[in-house]
Amino acid sequence: MFGAIEAGGTKFVCGVGTRPDDIQLSSFPTSSPDETIKKAVEFIREVAGARLTAVGIGSFGPIDLNRSSQTYGHITSTPKLPWRNYDFAGSVAHALGVPVAFDTDVNAAALAEGQWGAARDIDNFIYLTVGTGIGGGAIVNGSLVHGFVHPEMGHIRVPHDLSADPFVGVCPYHNDCLEGLASGTAITQRWGIRSNAIADDHQAWELEAHYLALALTNFIFTLSPERIVMGGGVMNRTLLFPKIREELRSLLNDYVTKLRDNIDEFVVPPALGNNSGVLGGILLAQEVCSTSQK
Repeated sequence: MFGAIEAGGTKFVCGVGTRPDDIQLSSFPTSSPDETIKKAVEFIREVAGARLTAVGIGSFGPIDLNRSSQTYGHITSTPKLPWRNYDFAGSVAHALGVPVAFDTDVNAAALAEGQWGAARDIDNFIYLTVGTGIGGGAIVNGSLVHGFVHPEMGHIRVPHDLSADPFVGVCPYHNDCLEGLASGTAITQRWGIRSNAIADDHQAWELEAHYLALALTNFIFTLSPERIVMGGGVMNRTLLFPKIREELRSLLNDYVTKLRDNIDEFVVPPALGNNSGVLGGILLAQEVCSTSQK
């Protein structure tokens, strides 16, 4: 049995199982590190028992993925101050006594959508989550993209016309980066109401689709994905998908001709729904287990 933790800034989702049809889940609000990890460990231990083989963690970031680093497995410069410099992977490994795999929540979600979801049999795609924050994971030639740190797609800069949108942004580091302008947090602060309570005909959605389409344009021209999967709480408002596709088609202006007639199949919701991240944790656990047995 494999354990999985999808660690979000607002909510933790934990799972035990081996695949989508046998996973047992539990979720609870993210609180202090000690309290939250205790709940996650207790659930995994209770469900898996002695059968637990490994645990995979997909975490909000930034995180340290350099195995030669003294802070490998830590959450680093997050604005969530109680979690800053917290040894996430080490705490879970110490508590459960099994190998632990550690990656970003969006990389985990990308793995799951590639294995079981909307990007099955596709070697090049992006998973983008739009929720409390914005993050993205990329699969290129069948492998996750890692580098000096890890992709931070939510912090790219997008054109911001202050005369049309005077909102300064909410990112504590960059103000009006993509996350600062288009995250669920930004929507709430700009309009004074949470995204799930905004009417379908509100101007918020045209602006949201505009910023997200600008971001997708950059990702398309940089990574040339064959598909973009968009999840997260904000994207649960499915009215966004046709608006994003329409805006994206306009921004691309037929430059990528292959997208002219199949853009509806190019920008899609996750086939695994809200479980992409935790199922990706299962895959991370399976991978670290396989590696440790070699």
